[in-house]
Amino acid sequence: MLALKILFWACLLIVFYTYIGYGIILYIIIRLKRLFRGKPQKTALPSDEELPTMTLMICAYNEEDVVAEKMENTLAIDYPKDKFRIMWVTDGSNDRTNELLKAYPEVDIVFSPERRGKSAALKHGLRELQTRYVAFTDANTMVNTGALREIARLFMDPTVGCVSGEKRVAAKKEGEMAAEGEGLYWRYESTLKKWDSELYSAMGAAGELYAIDPTMVREVPDEALLDDFMMSMYVVQDGKRIAYSPDAYAQEYGSANIHEESKRKRRIAAGGLQSIWWLRSMMNPFSQPLVTFQYISHRVLRWSLTPIAMILLLIINITLVVLGSHPAYTVILCLQILFYLMAFAGWLQNHYGHKNKLLYAIYYFVFMNLNVFRGMVYLKNHGKSGAWEKAKRS
Repeated sequence: MLALKILFWACLLIVFYTYIGYGIILYIIIRLKRLFRGKPQKTALPSDEELPTMTLMICAYNEEDVVAEKMENTLAIDYPKDKFRIMWVTDGSNDRTNELLKAYPEVDIVFSPERRGKSAALKHGLRELQTRYVAFTDANTMVNTGALREIARLFMDPTVGCVSGEKRVAAKKEGEMAAEGEGLYWRYESTLKKWDSELYSAMGAAGELYAIDPTMVREVPDEALLDDFMMSMYVVQDGKRIAYSPDAYAQEYGSANIHEESKRKRRIAAGGLQSIWWLRSMMNPFSQPLVTFQYISHRVLRWSLTPIAMILLLIINITLVVLGSHPAYTVILCLQILFYLMAFAGWLQNHYGHKNKLLYAIYYFVFMNLNVFRGMVYLKNHGKSGAWEKAKRS
């Protein structure tokens, strides 16, 4: 009985810490840091003469539907034309993507007829790189006009080896709950990234928009499902920081529906498990103690232990109530049952096209954690390939 109670409270602590506790601790540490050192001052944007040369690299697979919109967005970016290059790496594309891109003389097209995955495409593009820095973005994301100037500003700090922009998720129509659920999650995630960056370093960059110092690039395995995360975390492993800025952002539409969103979540979960193994040395607190604290708290627990702890928490709670433990366990079990009933109600409402943001937020939280287990299966079946089925956007 005692062992069960210890395990129960350990599981509860893990779940609470992962999703709430770490954010609270991070906020407290940052407030104390500002108290003693002051709030970080934002430096001025560099002038045109000070700006470094930069390439915007877009890795694409069969993106003919978005070429025109993406190029309109890219050509509107505020950066000196003599210091700015646009590169499309069309990995295995067999639609009209290459043909459409030929209409833009500003574009360097790097084509590979074989589809080997995004990691291989990035390597191909990096071999053709001719600028001081490189920024990466997806074909279906739209970047704000001042993003690259902001990225260049952050690279003026010699401790920075990578810059992570902010991902913003929009719904095409009001009531698209998959997109709205994803957007809610990313607003929370963006807050944690901002605090992580202020404490020391953001823990990874999202592929929608990030930039890297090419001298810091290390080879990512071709089978990597989260090439952006791996490439950015190698920078931290090698002693530089990932700076995060909400002033450089990329906006995309959320997944068309929850089924399409599940494709993304299971791939991210699978890639997270890959990354934990490949970056396992970063969990050694004697090497980089602050990085270890941030990495385990923000990434490792979410992708490994916490979803398992959620399931164990319910099973052990039921067992303790059946065994006649303290009434407090009955109260907690009732709260757990209510929570999962609300998640089920959120799923049911979404299934029938109804809308309740609270219920859907709870459902989306459970959905994310369940997809970690789907990610385990995905990794087992697809772990040797970096290619994946794209999720349809709304």
